[in-house]
Amino acid sequence: MRIERMLLFVLLVLSRSTLGLPNVDAITVPPWVSTESQPAITSVPVTTREKADDLGIRLPSSLKPLHYLVKLQPFINGNFSIFGYMEVEMEVLEPTSKITLHMADIITKNDTVMLSTVGQTPGRDLWIKKHEYDHDRQFYILHLTRELQKGRKYVLSMEYLGYINDKLHGFYRSTYKDVDGHTRNVAVTQFQPTDARKAFPCFDEPALKATFEIHLARESWMTSLSNMPIAETLPVIGQEGWVWDRYEKSVPMSTYLVAFIVSDFAHARTIVKGNVLFRVWARQAAIDQSEYAMEVGPKILNYLEEYFNLPFPLPKIDMVALTDFSARGMENWGLLTYKETFLLYNREVSTLDAKMGVTEIISHELAHQWFGDLVTPVWWDDIWLNEGFASYISLLGMNHAQPTWKIMETTIIKRLHGVFGPDSLESSHKISIPVGHPDEIAEVFDAISYHKGASIIRMMAHYLTEGAFRKGLNNYLNLFKYKNAVQDNLWTCMTMVAHQDGILPQDVTVKMIMDTWTLQMGYPVIKVIRSPDGFSAILTQERFLLERSANSSDTTDYKWWVPLTYTTQSEANFNQTQASLWMKDSEYHITVSSLPPKDQWVIFNLQETGYYRVNYDDHNWNLIIQQLKKDHRVICPINRAQIIDDAMNLAKAGHLSYKIAIGVYAYLRNEGEYLPWATSVDTLGYIKRMFQSKPGFGALKSYLLDLVLPFYEAVGFDDKIDDPYLEQKKRMIAVNWACKLDQKDCLDKVLTLYKQWMANPDNTSLISPNLKWTVYCNAIEEGGEAEWDFAWDQYLKTNVASEKTLLLAAMACTKEAWILSRYLEMAINDTSGMRLQDVKVVLEYVGTNDEGRSLVWDYLTRNWNDIYTFKKRRRGELMKKITESFNTKQELEKVQSFVRSGVSLEGNQKNVRQVEEAVRNNVAWMDANYDVIVQWLEENGYSAKLRVA
Repeated sequence: MRIERMLLFVLLVLSRSTLGLPNVDAITVPPWVSTESQPAITSVPVTTREKADDLGIRLPSSLKPLHYLVKLQPFINGNFSIFGYMEVEMEVLEPTSKITLHMADIITKNDTVMLSTVGQTPGRDLWIKKHEYDHDRQFYILHLTRELQKGRKYVLSMEYLGYINDKLHGFYRSTYKDVDGHTRNVAVTQFQPTDARKAFPCFDEPALKATFEIHLARESWMTSLSNMPIAETLPVIGQEGWVWDRYEKSVPMSTYLVAFIVSDFAHARTIVKGNVLFRVWARQAAIDQSEYAMEVGPKILNYLEEYFNLPFPLPKIDMVALTDFSARGMENWGLLTYKETFLLYNREVSTLDAKMGVTEIISHELAHQWFGDLVTPVWWDDIWLNEGFASYISLLGMNHAQPTWKIMETTIIKRLHGVFGPDSLESSHKISIPVGHPDEIAEVFDAISYHKGASIIRMMAHYLTEGAFRKGLNNYLNLFKYKNAVQDNLWTCMTMVAHQDGILPQDVTVKMIMDTWTLQMGYPVIKVIRSPDGFSAILTQERFLLERSANSSDTTDYKWWVPLTYTTQSEANFNQTQASLWMKDSEYHITVSSLPPKDQWVIFNLQETGYYRVNYDDHNWNLIIQQLKKDHRVICPINRAQIIDDAMNLAKAGHLSYKIAIGVYAYLRNEGEYLPWATSVDTLGYIKRMFQSKPGFGALKSYLLDLVLPFYEAVGFDDKIDDPYLEQKKRMIAVNWACKLDQKDCLDKVLTLYKQWMANPDNTSLISPNLKWTVYCNAIEEGGEAEWDFAWDQYLKTNVASEKTLLLAAMACTKEAWILSRYLEMAINDTSGMRLQDVKVVLEYVGTNDEGRSLVWDYLTRNWNDIYTFKKRRRGELMKKITESFNTKQELEKVQSFVRSGVSLEGNQKNVRQVEEAVRNNVAWMDANYDVIVQWLEENGYSAKLRVA
């Protein structure tokens, strides 16, 4: 028996002992739970498979669930046990003498297990031969004395005992302190991807949809919520102060979308839009921060109903802010759950980025109500259909709610540039990738699924046109609603519309195009080589890799269907984003004619709608640079950002000289748009990290200051809340970078502001929310123990979750090694009361601090098997962050030694492989480019050498 099950058994059966928890005997057992053998609970025996590599984790296909009845009484204010009862009605698809369900961290009461034919009296003696539990596969297997007949329907029922864990998954507990300092407990679910089995035995696979009737017992002073509205509330017979909430029968849905919460939360008001009731729930002391969510939530929901031309199918939406939550948000149908930081917003305290985050996650989870909930992937290898579409559609919802933010011009491009990074590694992975074990499933919830998925969907929307794209989506959703689908089903729906509207030739399908983007990793760089007279160009494609290893496959083996768009200097029309021509996956090169003469530029990939980079011959690059210097506004802001990002990454990979790439920045002193500046600091940030501890950093710093200072002076330090969103975003970049580069005016102002705040700590409006990160981080970095302790006091005092997260990150900026050591110890040894989810914040930010990096590396590698038990893949994500600046052979050896040490990389194989490759690339980049850039700096007046008197 596993340790967890032993602990659960002891907790539920034995007396208080040393745990200080009430005895099960002391709790009045509900009448619906048989007391015949209480508390002698029998557990199913554990069997161990001899071949761990032959698990076969998928359920047998002989049974299909139709309907569940789940009754739960969680003792959230007692010993955290759960009395449970489950019925599942099943249809037999193939004759079988076994019933296999998923189950984990549950103790069945075997003598209550019953099986009956639908319409007949339940019985057990004639049916049940043996109970079995397969730990490796988390299977509960009921062996029967005779076969179930094909086409018949049966009901399996059982009582069981569970446990409200503290691991942020399954049915878990969250806590908070109310205004009087009393600890309050909340019982909440997080089932995605494979944790419904920890709350009730079930067919826990996304394709096995069923309807659900949930019953929750609660103390009468608390509240419960589930996917559907409450049908009735009745007293629990024999248990004074307890009531049952019975919920209406749900629509067919997957087990990972089932959700329930028992809490003392409140909601401020109710909005009814059409036939949908909308509420936001939070702890009482924070409910005043729910107003913004109440404003944008119904607005985005109505927009999505119109966009999909399909009404939201449930009668209500509850959105709940949780103090303890492992994700940012979760799309449980009709009961959306969020980390407080991503649902609550305080206009006086929260930053602009916090407001943007709240808007995005609300829109993302609402988009899932159609993509993921209404239509669900058959299996987790197509999780990108959930996450990629929700990520793209959420941006449309955000754009509707906040049109002045220009989300479709800024955020989508920032994410496209961001995911280009991991997808340019040999250790990247396909969007659609086979997964089996729950750890493998969890690992594909990454930037490739979310941001690459969103980017190729955006590409498809542009080459199909928006009208055809929406028609195809509507057909797909109507055809597969309440069912499951694979990506080919979507491609078929899109192809039908594309052929009807004459967008694609009859012999070309969307599947032919999109398979090249989803069934192989990476992306291409399109090389444009113009003829001597300029009137034509030869275009080739190859896989873009930052660094090729000796064992890497030939990049010419990778080919894509590439939608090509372009404009010329004489036209300068950047609005035509439907493909002008295609490069097929069978073509090594194509010729484009009718181009302008050689003294005029051409630019490909208009508005960067294609998921690819573009490289030109040096002459065309220089023509583009000349245009940027002469009048950059001729080129649209998205393509200016694309030119910067492509040039610097092409140089990083050795496809372009740094002389040309850095030359692109020469025009920046005249740039007034947010996106090109955001892209510039992102790409320069890599060089800054590589140079940080090297002799050439002083020269680089002088060059960066010369670039940033005019921008800083143009936007100013003093924040103006009434400024447009993108103007505020520009100021945040300028001020942060000016201070980061030790610009005196900037540093003096942030240090003064922080000292004024320390002298008047109750004045929370003293520092503009948009400048908080720069002020907090730089003041703590330049200060000592007093500045750090003040920040800690503010962390303890604030009632705003996003402010807590900001302070946690800023406290990692100190350069005092002993303070960082103390901070790390406070977090990992749980001496501070810090929430489990916030330990990641501390480790990540301390790990990116030069003074703290080795501390976190040592802790992470020493405690690899114990850290982040609630989400194993977090270890690999943390390792990625703290090794971003690793660029020496010694640091590479440190990583390789860890990989060779024999630790289990379960659930982190992809992340750790990417860490090793990224560090190897950094080392190669330093060998190839450090001296080149130092020489360029010296040639342009930025010397790294000390002057001799």
